[in-house]
Amino acid sequence: MNAEETSRFVRLRVELVLEVQDEDQLSKAALRRIAADPALPPAERTQAEGAVTEDTAEALAYLVDPFDLVSEVPGVDLQQASWSSERVDYDPDSPEWELDEDDEEDGEEEDGIG
Repeated sequence: MNAEETSRFVRLRVELVLEVQDEDQLSKAALRRIAADPALPPAERTQAEGAVTEDTAEALAYLVDPFDLVSEVPGVDLQQASWSSERVDYDPDSPEWELDEDDEEDGEEEDGIG
């Protein structure tokens, strides 16, 4: 493909598995973020506070913002983002948690290896 045929848009897929070591600390941080958001309407604020207090995964999703991940990357502008979090059973030794062949091949191609 020449430069005219190449899209300027890139889809970046990231999957993280995090270990929550202090649920209370995580929930409090999410509550502080909610309290500091002046644009959040009262009804949505109440709903968000309940969600992050009851579900650690919701608290984490509230704190991790894709814009924060790329806001200082030069030459890019975030066009669209979606993300979610969920509790999972994680066993790092399980084959289930290894990269899929497709993931490895995609990564090799994107790195210029494949």
